[in-house]
Amino acid sequence: MLKQIGIFVGILLVGAAFSYGQAAAPKAAASGAVVTAAAAQKAPTTWLLHLPGIAGPKWIDEQMVLGLRDAGYAGALDVYDWTGTNPGIGALLAYKRNHEQAQKVADMIVEHIRKQPNQHVILTGHSGGTGIAVWALEKLPADVKVDEVILLASALSPDYDLSRALSHVKGKLYSFCSENDVIVLGTGTKMLGTIDGKKTEAAGQSGFCFPPGADLAQYAKLIQKPYDKSYMQYNNLGDHIGCMLRGFSQYVIAPLVVPGAAVVVKPEVDAHVTPAADSHQQHAARS
Repeated sequence: MLKQIGIFVGILLVGAAFSYGQAAAPKAAASGAVVTAAAAQKAPTTWLLHLPGIAGPKWIDEQMVLGLRDAGYAGALDVYDWTGTNPGIGALLAYKRNHEQAQKVADMIVEHIRKQPNQHVILTGHSGGTGIAVWALEKLPADVKVDEVILLASALSPDYDLSRALSHVKGKLYSFCSENDVIVLGTGTKMLGTIDGKKTEAAGQSGFCFPPGADLAQYAKLIQKPYDKSYMQYNNLGDHIGCMLRGFSQYVIAPLVVPGAAVVVKPEVDAHVTPAADSHQQHAARS
């Protein structure tokens, strides 16, 4: 019976990204393929690198990209397929390979920044891709930093220490989470594991906590964005893909990184992580 439940949850994990909707996905032909924006006549002032979930680049990633474009994002934009030829549950469980992919992403960021040191760099990730994003940040040289990071429905465990990753962020790291994401980041990760290999609810459901030994100064950069009922106007119900939809991307995500983007709704509250006597019980202290 447990085996059957595990298989069912596994199907749900992949299906949430593979089958929910009919829109086309960004094109990624081969392992490690990069989907690159059309070349501009001159180097753009901003570069955004997006890492999709365990299903690889799908229609939900295109929705997020289109929303940013709708909001006026005119910079370069790449989508990197870190899942290669083994998307789905295989990608979730390939811990060694995932760290190798994170190194490739780190190398990509370093090369880009060395060539264009004045370019504004934004790193985004969805679900399992947030683990690759955080590990890539950790692998950067001490003098290399990105400007902003956005984690969408993170599949990392809540007590994962973000201190090293945050040390490579100049501005803020925004993490969108939702208590409604119970199928994928609740039941799913409790049975199959988070991207960092813990069988617990993921940070994309409950939020990140302040783990023992973490750097408080670095954690001041972490801004958690809990699900708000106002997001329903963008068809975001708080499930695993709601934060990736086009309207939500345009009106909620884009204003964080796109100068001049319109803020239609300001959520009632953001959450900031603070140390707690029992950090596993307190996931976020609301400001």
